[in-house]
Amino acid sequence: MSSHATRVVITGASSGIGAATAIAFARTGARLVLGARGEAGLQDIARRCREVGGIADIQVVDTTDAAAVASFAASARDLLGEIDLWFSCVGVGVVGRYHEVPIADHARVIDTNLLSHMNDAHAVLPIFLAQDRGTWVNMISVGGFFATPYAAAYAASKFGLRGFSEALRGEVSKRPHIHVCDVYPTFVDTPGIDHAGNYTGAKLSLPPGSLAPETVAKAVVRLARHPRNTTVVGAPAIALKVGQFAAPNLGAAMMNGFMDIWSDRAEPGEDTPGTLFAAPGTASGPDGGRRHPEHRRKATVAAGAITAAGIAGIGAWWWRQRR
Repeated sequence: MSSHATRVVITGASSGIGAATAIAFARTGARLVLGARGEAGLQDIARRCREVGGIADIQVVDTTDAAAVASFAASARDLLGEIDLWFSCVGVGVVGRYHEVPIADHARVIDTNLLSHMNDAHAVLPIFLAQDRGTWVNMISVGGFFATPYAAAYAASKFGLRGFSEALRGEVSKRPHIHVCDVYPTFVDTPGIDHAGNYTGAKLSLPPGSLAPETVAKAVVRLARHPRNTTVVGAPAIALKVGQFAAPNLGAAMMNGFMDIWSDRAEPGEDTPGTLFAAPGTASGPDGGRRHPEHRRKATVAAGAITAAGIAGIGAWWWRQRR
């Protein structure tokens, strides 16, 4: 990539990981075009980008609308001249037993998490092909490898995104300067948990050791200079991949048991679709504000335990194969 300021487009830029990544790119002097449903959030993040030295333009866009995304991409190209990196970071969730969540909410999760990323790629790939270069970064999550009970539509969308990326990489394999990069973080402390639909009857919370959104943002910024197919963020993720390989479905069963116990013991909450169908009315920023030092210490211990379990699982699998 040349020495000019990196030209970046981010969808889902009004809060959470997308917002943190916009600010991280802005610190490098990048030129940014930011898109999301919520204008208040976009205005807030654009201001923060400018305060740290970046140039940021915004456009309200519903990425589930393919025509709107195509128009957004054309506007971004006209503003920037060319697009070096496009980060698809739109994402929503709904938590609850599958049959207790309205099917319209499940459909909205698929539309937002899967189809909107496909809309992004459909709009930007012709631009990359005309340039003969460019990097598309697809925000997935470790949920693209491991099913998440109580979030079945989310799991479907993330498994789908992983397959979609693999297919696209095959299609551009003869274009060495066009890259399709996947990012798989573990739990991240963002406002997303406040925006999620919730039909558990309990107040949603995050597990100990959730990542700061800035940690994921740094990984995305690195991809502008050093593209790679798969980036896993968060120590437990690799061990979880190993565990899934060694003992398929074990993680989902364990998670289901945990969720059953959690929903019975957690502070009560009201059923809500969250912001699935309407953008937040106010800015919420990158951070969820739920991390605590004692949680991070517990997470270090948990990561070690999960790693050991993953290695043990591989050992057991290898032993069975040898027999």
